[in-house]
Amino acid sequence: MTIDILYFEGCPNHTSTLQLVREVVRDLGVSAAVREVEVKDREDASRLRFLGSPTVHVDGKDIDPTVIGRTDWSFSCRLYDRSGVPPRAMIERGIRSRIQA
Repeated sequence: MTIDILYFEGCPNHTSTLQLVREVVRDLGVSAAVREVEVKDREDASRLRFLGSPTVHVDGKDIDPTVIGRTDWSFSCRLYDRSGVPPRAMIERGIRSRIQA
């Protein structure tokens, strides 16, 4: 399993998200490569299906099931229910959904 943390330089929530993802991977006991992927411009945002910083993809799929079908790729900050860090439960669901796939 590959988990990508997509971010842009200077994102205030990148490090917290990275730490949380690593905690969840450890706590779930899954084998995963956790990678940081810097998004440098709008072209990268489009190519990487980036909905803002930080974005978490598990095996290429966004962890937020509500964004399926969205194409408004954005070189901007991302909010998860008024927080810049995705909720732990969302990360866990994203990982578990790929284990079962």
